Amino acid sequence: MSEAEIIDGKAFAQRVRERVTAAVATLKADHNIVPGLTVVLVGEDPASQVYVRNKGKQTAAAGMESNTIRLDAATPEQDLLDLIKTLNGDDAVHGILVQLPLPDQIDEAKVIAAIDPDKDVDGFHVVNVGRLWTGAEAPVPCTPYGCLQMLKETLGELKGKRALVLGRSNIVGKPMSALLLAEHCTVTIAHSRTVDLGERCREADILIAAVGQPQMVPGSWIKPGATVIDVGINRIDAPEKGEGKTRLVGDVNFEEAQQVAAHITPVPGGVGPVTIANLLRNTVIAACRQKGLDVPEI
Repeated sequence: MSEAEIIDGKAFAQRVRERVTAAVATLKADHNIVPGLTVVLVGEDPASQVYVRNKGKQTAAAGMESNTIRLDAATPEQDLLDLIKTLNGDDAVHGILVQLPLPDQIDEAKVIAAIDPDKDVDGFHVVNVGRLWTGAEAPVPCTPYGCLQMLKETLGELKGKRALVLGRSNIVGKPMSALLLAEHCTVTIAHSRTVDLGERCREADILIAAVGQPQMVPGSWIKPGATVIDVGINRIDAPEKGEGKTRLVGDVNFEEAQQVAAHITPVPGGVGPVTIANLLRNTVIAACRQKGLDVPEI
């Protein structure tokens, strides 16, 4: 069997951004509306700072209004809640994203619940979770939706396929399962306490790995010809690059999996780039819905 075809997340994300940019131009020209995204960053977490900076650049490049509010790590919870209330009432702000994780003194669940569900472009609010599971219109979490987009572009019809989602987080695992069910897949949710985990994985035509454990899934767990979407982003030591050097790997042993699967996403360059592209997409859709306009195909 030949090596698996690589699913290029960078190229896919570029196509999403192009559609977003075109939709933004239409909103400006036809309705004088500029979709606006406000990102709130609390503290100095280095990874969060890089991520927020990339979000800002891509939002502006798409012709959207980009605003980042940076707060001190010692910011009281109530101050953040008051800020969110202000943003909820600002008609120029169509999307609100509070970057996670938050400092210990702030309750993440309380903060997410404070965001107007219609401006919750992460799709984490419990109202939007309920909308997703019941098939109603809702902002869909960016990473799972990106996985679904790539699957549909790669495989076409998903109906009837057996899908295993390895991981049960609110951010990826659970919404991914809902999206696959809506596409008429037969879905299994597996996790660290699943009995015979390797055997369950080997049954899957589609394997989504989202557990945050570096190279946890060996090639022997993958069904020959399966499609593997690796959501994990883990940093491990890379002595071959020099003392103290690291490299990024996924939750799947890529080299082994590539010899068994038919299609696979790499790390880096797979799911990651698509996440920010879908954040822009969600903001444009939110702006349309808030203004009572038809939602464009993006």
